[in-house]
Amino acid sequence: MEKLILNVIHRPEMVPEYAEKVTGHGKEEDISRESLLTESLDIFKTQQEIAHKNGLKTTIQMTYASLFNEEAVALAKEHHSVYGDEISLSLLGLPCEEFRNKYKTKDFCIWMFSMEDKKAIVKDVFEKFYEKFGFYPESTGSYYIDAELMNYIKEKYPTVKCAVATCWEEGPKAYHTCNNSWYTLFDGGPWNPWIPSKQNIHAPAANEQEDSGVVAIPHLSRDLMACFDGNGSNFGTHPQNVLRGMIYDSETWEYPYLYNLIDQYRNLAKYNKGYCYNMMFVGPGWMNKMGRWEAPYELLLKSYEDGMAYYGKLKEEGKLQEMTMSEFADHYRATHTYQQPECALWRDILYGSDKQYFWYADPYMRTCLDMNQGGAMIDLRPYVAKLEWPVGIGTKHIQDASYPFLIQANYRAGYFTHYAGEGTIKSLKVRYEGEEVDLCLCRTKAHYAGEGTKHIVTLDPVTVEFADLSVTIVSKFIFDEGSSKVEIVREVVDSSNPESKVEFNEYITACYGTTEYPEDMSHIILSVSNKDTKETLEYAYKCREGELEQAESVSAIIPEIETKVEILTEDSSQVGYYREGYAFSPMFTLGMKKEIQKGQVMRTWLSLEKVN
Repeated sequence: MEKLILNVIHRPEMVPEYAEKVTGHGKEEDISRESLLTESLDIFKTQQEIAHKNGLKTTIQMTYASLFNEEAVALAKEHHSVYGDEISLSLLGLPCEEFRNKYKTKDFCIWMFSMEDKKAIVKDVFEKFYEKFGFYPESTGSYYIDAELMNYIKEKYPTVKCAVATCWEEGPKAYHTCNNSWYTLFDGGPWNPWIPSKQNIHAPAANEQEDSGVVAIPHLSRDLMACFDGNGSNFGTHPQNVLRGMIYDSETWEYPYLYNLIDQYRNLAKYNKGYCYNMMFVGPGWMNKMGRWEAPYELLLKSYEDGMAYYGKLKEEGKLQEMTMSEFADHYRATHTYQQPECALWRDILYGSDKQYFWYADPYMRTCLDMNQGGAMIDLRPYVAKLEWPVGIGTKHIQDASYPFLIQANYRAGYFTHYAGEGTIKSLKVRYEGEEVDLCLCRTKAHYAGEGTKHIVTLDPVTVEFADLSVTIVSKFIFDEGSSKVEIVREVVDSSNPESKVEFNEYITACYGTTEYPEDMSHIILSVSNKDTKETLEYAYKCREGELEQAESVSAIIPEIETKVEILTEDSSQVGYYREGYAFSPMFTLGMKKEIQKGQVMRTWLSLEKVN
């Protein structure tokens, strides 16, 4: 197992988010307030001191505001010389008097500006950086950088090789827990570093032609279960998240969850050829002297000291290697191929349940299997489409930078428990003499195995019981590098009556979107085909169905996200079908059915394809 690779990224954010209101004590807003600037710089110094004390070098992402502060610039130069810290450039921390006077706005999210303004801001910030340091940075970052802007940065400033490019699952859930006021919507990206494509920052490049020229890293390493199920801002390896989520002992000020979360990232080496990664990306705003999230300054400080001490201990034990961002970019490219996926068999470390998720991301898809629902697919993003999705003022997506889903079980119901309709999910239904059971109701556990280019998830057997028959089923999901297909194998390994046959119904219920709210489905085309016949339906919310014997394919084409989703089989005994939804349940269902008995297998492929 390789050492855990760690990026520690600090930014001297002279006007930190939220901090002006706290420091100002109710006074009229003044982002040039001396007390604000002094405290912000003091906190940055403290963060740097804590990292260095534990033998950890950092990446210092200079903000635009900090470039006007001679002490901040001098500190960066000193720490680069003494500790080997990288001097980098952040596209966060734009607000300052100079910026507001020039751009006449309080906007501070680079991706939300018009493209014209984005280019002007990048030029201002990069040239100011060069003026102060005599070179251009090798890394940059923001909460999110859209592909169009990243391509521009790489073209104009080719020294940039690494960027903080998105937050993992910073979408509607975070928006709602911020009282509907946090307009940063970018669900659907990778949770670990990737090489982004030129077309869409979320979607990894499949080859050199698609390569944007940078290695992207996420903003914070987050809990891949708690963040999907709840607010991502509460569950991450940044102590700020743990305190915000109140996941600590209020009497002892201890937070074992933080260390368990770091260790779970170390554990990902088992599923990624020995590679594991973690990152910390912080500004000073969360550690101000007035306290945050009901936590006093003393606890804020202690949590950061303890977190850095844990990383320092791992380094002393030879289990961790910290890198600057540019160093990591070189390392990543030297050790990864374009087709190499990210795999994560993730378990619940917060609530003490036996729940497991399996996450998989490559240039063609991002998906998640939920073992509490029999291995049902609860998230699916069609990266294969490399969907161009311009963001910011002047585009159709001013704030919503999320990569669209086909399945998102939290936003679109998942296994449905209401009196009508369906939710997005991919699962197996088992039918016998008028009774039907969905494997979503059967809890199981998963086991991972890597065999060459194949990544195999095998589920523990589950037993489905009918009135006078029980059958035991083993499911297997096979992901193959370089393929936009997932092979799904269902086998009856035991039966109370080996001669009895049950019907397997391998199905996907899907739609498209980025939020909880439905999109227009009327352009979707559903079809089922065999070697002789093809039946097609244009979606019109009429609840229609189509079915075909000896099916080879059943598919849906969704023009709005340039995606074709398809279930394929090589077994001529299967029956293919599609089902159109209706206005109250705006989904579509694709499926294959087959009668099966003990010792037999049903094999299908879930395929994604780009369509224009």
